[in-house]
Amino acid sequence: MTAVRPDGPVREDGPAPEAGAAQPWLRLNPKLIWVDALRVLLSLLPAAFALLVLDVESNAGVVGSVGAIALMGVAGAVADLVRWVRTRYRVTEEYVERRTGLFVRRHRSIRRDRIRSVDAEARLLHRITGLRRVRIGAGQVVTAGEPALVLDAVDRKVAEELRRQLLGVRPRAGAARAEEVRPAEEAGPSARAPQPGDATPDGGRVLAVLRWWWVVYNIVGVWVCVAAAGVLWGAFWTTSLLGFDAAAWIGSLADWEALGPVRTTAVALAATGALGVLWMAGSFFTEHARFRLERLPAGDGTVLRTTQGLFKTREITRDDSRLRGVSISEPLLWRWSGMADTSVITTGLSVWSTASTVLPRGPRRVAYPVAAEILGAPRNPLAAPLLRHPRAALHRRLLWAVSATAAATVLIAWLGATTGFGGRAWWIAAAVLLPAAAGLAVAAHRSLGDAVAGDYLVVRAGAMTRTTSALRRDAVCGVRVRQSVLQRRLGLATFSASTAAGYGRYSAPDAGVRRVEELAAAVLPEHVRPLLEGDRADHGPDRKGPVGA
Repeated sequence: MTAVRPDGPVREDGPAPEAGAAQPWLRLNPKLIWVDALRVLLSLLPAAFALLVLDVESNAGVVGSVGAIALMGVAGAVADLVRWVRTRYRVTEEYVERRTGLFVRRHRSIRRDRIRSVDAEARLLHRITGLRRVRIGAGQVVTAGEPALVLDAVDRKVAEELRRQLLGVRPRAGAARAEEVRPAEEAGPSARAPQPGDATPDGGRVLAVLRWWWVVYNIVGVWVCVAAAGVLWGAFWTTSLLGFDAAAWIGSLADWEALGPVRTTAVALAATGALGVLWMAGSFFTEHARFRLERLPAGDGTVLRTTQGLFKTREITRDDSRLRGVSISEPLLWRWSGMADTSVITTGLSVWSTASTVLPRGPRRVAYPVAAEILGAPRNPLAAPLLRHPRAALHRRLLWAVSATAAATVLIAWLGATTGFGGRAWWIAAAVLLPAAAGLAVAAHRSLGDAVAGDYLVVRAGAMTRTTSALRRDAVCGVRVRQSVLQRRLGLATFSASTAAGYGRYSAPDAGVRRVEELAAAVLPEHVRPLLEGDRADHGPDRKGPVGA
């Protein structure tokens, strides 16, 4: 049993709140059983194909493997059946509650005023049967050990009603289902695909839609190799179960000995890279098909809603009243192409959650205008010029680069002298590591910047990934100023603004001492300014040293 403060968002293994005593408990949709029956049949198909078509009954290993696949499908169906029998939920005026469990009964409740997002998704089988998986997020990861309260599965209309009840979102006008929105060419000659700035039938506004050429930003990086390795391993394992010798088939495609090791390696890398690119491109299209970001009226305010997906659809609704800012991240190695990731800073949503991501990875020139639309500030804080940090910040990073290179070189030299590992390769390591570390230090310094733009604090930092964050000043609940011994010698300090959203802390590292004081006074003027005035009165206006804040 877990004890939680009475005003906390989650209650575990406790009695039901009295406010909803008259509200009946509801079951999950019984169509879940039919979905599981279909899933069992699909899991039995590989076994039937192997035993009846390929005649592999004499191979105990193959029979065992396909039997294990079928057993996993049956076990999943039985588990879902038990979950359907033992799960009840209800929505009262103050709480959303769920009871579940067979041997260990669990009762969870979330206060409705703590709900931050309502996420409805549907896999292909769920879509066929009209079901949805509803995830109600209230920022309770730490207290409950779970990211959200999940109802899997409910009817599509029930999911829409839950969204309307919990976030005040109006029911959709026109098409009843998000995935049934027809293309422009099917809707008539006068119809066209939605564009940014268009009004929605719900009375909202479209902020962004998917452009298919964004796929070029999602098929680069080390994940191409990882995806190719996964596909090849899965294909090799599956074909081996069915008695197919994939290695012999590949060997028969060409005379690899005549090509030689260099050409063979080049062909293998090219084929693997092409396979990884195709797989990632297909994943991007199926995941982000029909993507749309909208701002819709809800109750007394508005919400941000994203819809996407081809086979597996997903719809996420985020309460705008919880929005505290936006972050745009730009990877170093692909900054030349203008690549950017866009996420919102909002209370109750983890930055590691996909619910915080509001745009697929795409061009920087699209991410910044959309982020400005999300903020809706009279003056776009992301367009404000950032104050560069002192050159002493570059000196500090170069010092760390030289120190790290020296430590690695000494380690390699010591290993070469004592074990023979690497021999005299320490000088090669130094020649490679020092330019790379120095270049990274320069890139990190060029990323540093900060600004106070209207109601927002804007900070930018990052070596491998440059992140620009615009945070509302009234969302800052604390300020931390840190100085190391080296920073104190260089006249630098690291400013951090604490907030109950996103990462929880947004920093401007290695800023000048005076600039840190200005930032602290700008975000918490009623608390910081008296301290600074008293500190200057004690030490004089031109003091240098630690910052008091």
